[in-house]
Amino acid sequence: MARCLIDDIGFSRESQGISDSISLHKPLHRDSNDYFDSYSYQNIKLHLSYNRSLLYLDNLDEIYPDSEAFVFLSKHRSESGIPTLTCHFTGNFSDSNPYGGTPRELGIAYPYLQKSYIRDITSKQTFVYEYDIIIEATHHGPTSLKKPSIFIEIGSTEKQWADRKAASLVCQSVIAVLTGENTDAQCQSVGIALGGTHYPTKLNKLLLESEFGLAAIAAKHNLVSIDEPMMSQMISKSVEKVTHAIVDRKGLGKEKNRILELIDKKDLELLEV
Repeated sequence: MARCLIDDIGFSRESQGISDSISLHKPLHRDSNDYFDSYSYQNIKLHLSYNRSLLYLDNLDEIYPDSEAFVFLSKHRSESGIPTLTCHFTGNFSDSNPYGGTPRELGIAYPYLQKSYIRDITSKQTFVYEYDIIIEATHHGPTSLKKPSIFIEIGSTEKQWADRKAASLVCQSVIAVLTGENTDAQCQSVGIALGGTHYPTKLNKLLLESEFGLAAIAAKHNLVSIDEPMMSQMISKSVEKVTHAIVDRKGLGKEKNRILELIDKKDLELLEV
């Protein structure tokens, strides 16, 4: 049975509400100016990033060489301002990297971790009924970490960033995932996903209602950047073996034929949603 043990959780000062909530669940003691751990959870260590955006922390492997994975707890921004609890993997599909990481480089995905978290936090939705709970397509940095990483976020305005109830529930779910308390989210199959919107509701449903886990997700606006090397990277940069290519056929746009041809060259089963 798979179990996820995460050694470091990255925070910024603006996410202090989340770190306070972690402390309320299990007291933390300070080992240095920006490093905490808990006697209760020896496998979880807390890193507070005060001076650098989480998007640019590509040096965490050097700081924490024994880590198995990195979970970044942060705030989510969107123009809509809709209250949202999200999670996503990191990576840049295109030649630009305005939000950290390296151009045309993907971080390492951990499908079980995402599936486990989204299922656990969704089970608590009655307590945060005003929030949408949704995964996001792969985007932004850091991308060069040698261990898997995931962003778990609260959004989308200052009101939600200061919401202690939402922060507490997010922390409950994170702790449940990291300590193996939530064992109801095994990935029997894993797919990369292509097409659709940045907030892929069809894929969210797939995680909640099927045996599938997801690695990298390329939304419709990123498909122009998907070539053979990039698709190979989507497949290889996953802790769990990728077996499927999951496509939103109606959301492939003008790249449809080219993307389907690329998939056909790979040893992957095709699943349409």
